[in-house]
Amino acid sequence: MKNLLTLIIIGFIMTVSVKAQEVRFSQDLYNTYEQYRENGIQHKRFKRSDIEPLIEKVKRNKFFNVKTLGHSAEGREIDLITAGKGKTKVLLWSQMHGDESTATMALFDIFNFLSASDSLDPFRKELLSRLTLCFIPMLNPDGAERFQRRNALDIDINRDAVRLQSPESVILKGVRDSLKADFGFNLHDQSTRHSAGKSFKVASLSFLAPPVDYERSVNPVRERAMKVIVNMHDRLSAFIPGHMAKYPDDFEPRAFGDNMQRWGTSTILIESGGWHTDYEKQFLRKMNYIGILSSIFSIATGSYDGLSIEDYYKIPDNADFIFDLLLRNLTLNVKDSTFKADLGVNRFEAAAGNKPYFHGLIEDVGDLSTFFGFEDYDCSSMEAFPGKADPTVYKDLDEVKSLNFLELLKKGVTAIRVRKEALKGRYSFFPLNLIGVDENGNPGQPEGEFKPGAPANLVIYQNGTARFAVVNGFIYDLKTMSNNVYNGLILQ
Repeated sequence: MKNLLTLIIIGFIMTVSVKAQEVRFSQDLYNTYEQYRENGIQHKRFKRSDIEPLIEKVKRNKFFNVKTLGHSAEGREIDLITAGKGKTKVLLWSQMHGDESTATMALFDIFNFLSASDSLDPFRKELLSRLTLCFIPMLNPDGAERFQRRNALDIDINRDAVRLQSPESVILKGVRDSLKADFGFNLHDQSTRHSAGKSFKVASLSFLAPPVDYERSVNPVRERAMKVIVNMHDRLSAFIPGHMAKYPDDFEPRAFGDNMQRWGTSTILIESGGWHTDYEKQFLRKMNYIGILSSIFSIATGSYDGLSIEDYYKIPDNADFIFDLLLRNLTLNVKDSTFKADLGVNRFEAAAGNKPYFHGLIEDVGDLSTFFGFEDYDCSSMEAFPGKADPTVYKDLDEVKSLNFLELLKKGVTAIRVRKEALKGRYSFFPLNLIGVDENGNPGQPEGEFKPGAPANLVIYQNGTARFAVVNGFIYDLKTMSNNVYNGLILQ
């Protein structure tokens, strides 16, 4: 009995010691991140050609083994980067969807970390002596070329795990089978407006241990994945508490994650969502870096195995309770009528070259009391009118630059008219929209609407004075003169 008690005490002390070690590791990863961040990627929109120099850098490092697995439908290379010589094999693949690149950035940060030598060497030794880490940093280079979800054949690779009609799908299945990977990390991006349960907190990261059948059964393979997720959730709670959720676990028989689980690879899905004003996903890139390294460290030590899947089910579900901008209790003026309503506004990303720009649209009008906003304003004593266009037609952008934008906004103007030949592109970085008109253009004022799908351009008054302006879905505080207007639109 005494010996048993001694063993229990020793086991408890060892468990506490490992947990403390993991907490310290994740904190060290957070504090030292800038040392390992790959500066060759600064934005989320990049192509295979953009990461080729980074892959060449990895190739020159004897620490890694790099080989070409095959080619995409349009002939672009798909690489496998391997590090470590441990018994447990971990496969990580990113950018299965070409426009979901957050984790790809993080993987190149991880390559820099793994090949470094400093005070964190004991952690590296633990990882690389116990694990063989296999990375596919960009599975869908053709989709990345267009920054679109699907590949060049317009096939969703993540719905091609059974038929294997895409070359990219064949490559991923072949790697999994040849490695007989013990663990898999399926790395994606999701909507920036999912909430963590019914809360005002955005689901910055969502996780899933995919089910193996329609009944959502939990076999030993899925159970291991659940426990790794519990560990990752615990570690990341130090940095983004309340901003993590559980992805819906509906069984999808065509998807790779679900089938990987069925084939015997404990698979962890990570979906990168939103973080306030982090349009380029750079903060969530850091969270991926910490979450992935912390998770594979728990796999290396085996500490995940002592965790409970009950804690997995306690992670709140992904929900849809977030608007980019929520204006509550506004009095709206529409066609000589007034009524009280909440106004939910969302911004939808597009691109011109490698830079994003946004279209701001009214998403919903009415009682939105069960929703929250990234930016949330109580406008109880305020009334809103649709934004107006200044009737003056300006000759060129030099004339526009000389304007007093604040005074125009205070007058209810959210758009100005410019000669069409002076405008190029689809957006401007002025805090107003630009309307292109030709020499015969009508200088009249377009009528805005407060209805779903309408452009989000309005001015909000308090006691007869303009208090806020909303331009293309972004809010301008006319009292403090502060604003977050990322771009206006050019309307031809």
